[in-house]
Amino acid sequence: MKRRDVLTAAGALALTGCASKVSECQSSEAGEQFNWKMVTSWPPNLPGLGTGATKLAEHIEAASGGRIRIKVFAAGELVPAFEVFGTVSEGTAEIGHSAAYYWRGKTEAAQFFTAIPFGMNVMEMNAWLYYGGGLELYRELYEPFNLIPFPAGNTGIQMGGWFNREINTLADLKGLKMRIPGLGGEVLRRAGGTPVALAGSEIFTALQTGSIDAAEWNGPYNDLTFGLHKAARYYYYPGWHEPGPVLECIINRDAWAKLPADLQTIVEIACGALNDKMTAEYAARNAQNLQVIKQDGKVAIRKFPDEVLSELRRITVEVYDELAAEDQKVAKILESFSTFKKTIGEWTEISQQAYLNTRNL
Repeated sequence: MKRRDVLTAAGALALTGCASKVSECQSSEAGEQFNWKMVTSWPPNLPGLGTGATKLAEHIEAASGGRIRIKVFAAGELVPAFEVFGTVSEGTAEIGHSAAYYWRGKTEAAQFFTAIPFGMNVMEMNAWLYYGGGLELYRELYEPFNLIPFPAGNTGIQMGGWFNREINTLADLKGLKMRIPGLGGEVLRRAGGTPVALAGSEIFTALQTGSIDAAEWNGPYNDLTFGLHKAARYYYYPGWHEPGPVLECIINRDAWAKLPADLQTIVEIACGALNDKMTAEYAARNAQNLQVIKQDGKVAIRKFPDEVLSELRRITVEVYDELAAEDQKVAKILESFSTFKKTIGEWTEISQQAYLNTRNL
């Protein structure tokens, strides 16, 4: 019986990365319990994003045997949606779940770690972050803010948005008030539109009342949750502005340093698991909800005209170049991003893209 107990304990320790330092981990198991607050940018129980943050907290608690307990606060419950970064940076909350492009006011370079117009898709982004030096640059950028970021979810390529008027030429974007964050918003501005910053919970009312003319949020999965199909008639694709948007888990550096090594490993693994599983969830649920939209018959699903996409792409390059000239951090990250995008793009072209073109013959 004693031998079996020893083997069982060793197996459990191996799962938490402690097999090589049993005494240290056994000591930490009997040690301090950590009670954290998680703030998020998502409405309560929002499928995918909100529920993903909750699952992250639950998985960390379960895998740690309750040594880390995390109370999750949706947007507005403790702090507003766009104050997650500062709240975790200051240590008022130990952990947050959000998207890096919301923090362009803190540092322009943050946007590259969610999504940038005409950037990389979800598989390419993960490759860059994990194996192309992106994660190192991400953490270097956040270090002055006392934060450690982890990729923790991805919605996959998004839709181009909901519009209350047709987009046939670039002229149709002029004067358009649209909820759109990040560099996509800056590109829209230069194309003659007006980007508007709104939390997810505010989009439906703004679109329905005419405060804005258009809005992008995600894809069919979350867009139907918000009822956006009832507020606008035209649903455009592709999501040129967000081809592979990464969600982030940010942790206060001081709180992180207090965790023993095995608990740090658990948190890191939990973030990686959510990063994978959320991508699958959005692929499945977007597909299912697209059928709902089609069957409804009241929404016109349209592709952006090629000439509009071409001009938006030209403006995007212009924005990149200007930001890089003004900000050394942007220049450093853009160089890494662009180099990796070119390299992996050659593989994507003869693998995924070539196969999809063949499948659709």
